[in-house]
Amino acid sequence: MGDPKAFLTIHRQEAGYRPIHDRIHDFGEVEQTLNSKDRRTQASRCMDCGVPFCHWACPLGNKPPEWNDALYRGDYELAYRLLNATNPFPEFTGRICPALCEKACVLNLTTHEPTTNREDEAAITEMAFQENFVRVAQPQRNGKKVAVIGAGPAGLAAANDLNLKGYEVTVFDKNEAPGGLLRYGIPNFKLNKAIIDRRINVLVKEGIIFRFKETIDEQALPEGFDAYIIATGTPTARDLNIPGRDLKGVYLALEMLSQQNRVLDGIEFKRDELVNAKGKDVLVIGGGDTGSDCIGTAHRQGCRSVTQIEIMPKPVEGNVDPKNPWPNWPRTLKTTSSHEEGCTRRWNINTLEFLGKDGKLTGVKVQEIDWQPNPDGGRPLMVEKGKPEIIKAEMVLLAMGFLKPDHPSFAPNVFVTGDAASGASLVVRALAAGKKTATEVDRFLKG
Repeated sequence: MGDPKAFLTIHRQEAGYRPIHDRIHDFGEVEQTLNSKDRRTQASRCMDCGVPFCHWACPLGNKPPEWNDALYRGDYELAYRLLNATNPFPEFTGRICPALCEKACVLNLTTHEPTTNREDEAAITEMAFQENFVRVAQPQRNGKKVAVIGAGPAGLAAANDLNLKGYEVTVFDKNEAPGGLLRYGIPNFKLNKAIIDRRINVLVKEGIIFRFKETIDEQALPEGFDAYIIATGTPTARDLNIPGRDLKGVYLALEMLSQQNRVLDGIEFKRDELVNAKGKDVLVIGGGDTGSDCIGTAHRQGCRSVTQIEIMPKPVEGNVDPKNPWPNWPRTLKTTSSHEEGCTRRWNINTLEFLGKDGKLTGVKVQEIDWQPNPDGGRPLMVEKGKPEIIKAEMVLLAMGFLKPDHPSFAPNVFVTGDAASGASLVVRALAAGKKTATEVDRFLKG
């Protein structure tokens, strides 16, 4: 270690966000960056623990002590090699990962000031692209072909690993460009799509074949391949089938998010097709990351107000979750950059009915509830509290998660990975799953 006592004298310093009055008027990335001196100083805080719980917590098995030390010493190329050895796309996770490693950092336990691993990761990767440390590999081909169905994080990770092992990999995707939810779910203010294109250009130069606007039937997979990987994610969102669901103004979250990203990419939509919050009171149903993304997008579209409701209780505030202690992920209250931009947040709210006039949404009838222990065990019982009320809204965005897909029985040479196998999860877990599946495919094809 370069400075084994740095954590004693140097406090955690985050890059922070652009000012609210500035960022809500565009879709540029909200997160700022530290200068290289401060970034290296932050890397010096890593203690190189005897038992690195950051490594344990990361689904990819990243090794922050190693690349943080290289970053502190100013050896960006070594830092990138160490980082890229476990993470195929650190420019993605460096922007959107919730940083499980930081919550498991020993400094988080002792001072609640963990090492800035995620920001360090992004800085290392940006410097690597800037200084041409990201080199194009030329794998020696082994004569076997693999089809990957789905160009999201899991599919791209699997395709990348198999391509580097010498397989000819063809990636099929139903959309017009690669990335899956990276491109069509996550807003540009969190992940600029040029970051995706930059990496895809590397993958294409390395020999991966991409075929877009092709919807593949899982029961009629394309011929001519030795193995197949199903990485189609969780395409079906959880809906809310209550009275008034057919009113104009009630949308699934991705109807808004994916369309907005396409608009920013230059795709035009008819006026009556636009899902736009301009001048509207918006209600977001669902308290997770997708709901947060809807809030930020609604602000940038010019909404009048945003309210977010969640049926579950409010998480505990602060840094410690008594029910899920360190080094596990604490289920504490999360306030995102979108929440900071303005949002009324409420918990323990059940949605009863969408109200409208002349076919258009005007409000939502909701009911405050409590959760009580179930005497028979299992899921707690929902109990009404007080009287129903009406929340004024001209737009509702349903952000209640996604349904785990069902798959038919497959032949032994067909593998399912990522969210398509596990249900909706984190991008970092999808990357880890894709890499694991690539190993399984390689083992299978080698007999």
